[in-house]
Amino acid sequence: MFLSDVDIKKAVKSGTIVLKPFDVKRLQPASYDILLGNTFLLNDAYTTAIIDPVEKIYAKTREIKVRDGNEFILRPGISVLGSSKDFFGSNEYLIQLSGKSSLARIGLMIHNTAGIVNPGHFLHITLEITNQNNIPIVLRPGMKIAQITFSTLSSPPSQNYRKTGRFAKDNWKHFASEKGSGKKRVKK
Repeated sequence: MFLSDVDIKKAVKSGTIVLKPFDVKRLQPASYDILLGNTFLLNDAYTTAIIDPVEKIYAKTREIKVRDGNEFILRPGISVLGSSKDFFGSNEYLIQLSGKSSLARIGLMIHNTAGIVNPGHFLHITLEITNQNNIPIVLRPGMKIAQITFSTLSSPPSQNYRKTGRFAKDNWKHFASEKGSGKKRVKK
């Protein structure tokens, strides 16, 4: 069952949901709009021959910071990683990330597959942003970029992401090895 705006507001007030900063104007009937942050991670196509996740070969990347009030131009067919301005999480609820229909209609995807935030994960979420259009799209830090929903669990989880998740300590460190795999993180 998904929380309504009334229940999201109550959970933020009680502390069972963390949403920083919380702005009641971004509360939708059953979701909350989150804002685009200032940091983007781009693949360097000119120095990367291939990506092979099995062999832990990843693209060389570069990080770009865009100041508030400035813009980032996302070219057609390009994927970048971005982050949310909002910090959020919960020990009690499953959080799901979804795109906004107004942005999807212009060809902007904000996540490919990683749309679930497990209980115990508190983060500025990393967004997998792709321009599926044939025209560049302007991204601005602080724009409404996605929405999150909160759902109840059938019972409290026996595990907490803070202890079991490979991105629990730093969600912006990419390509972390799975816990218990014995493989070390690949350095860029």
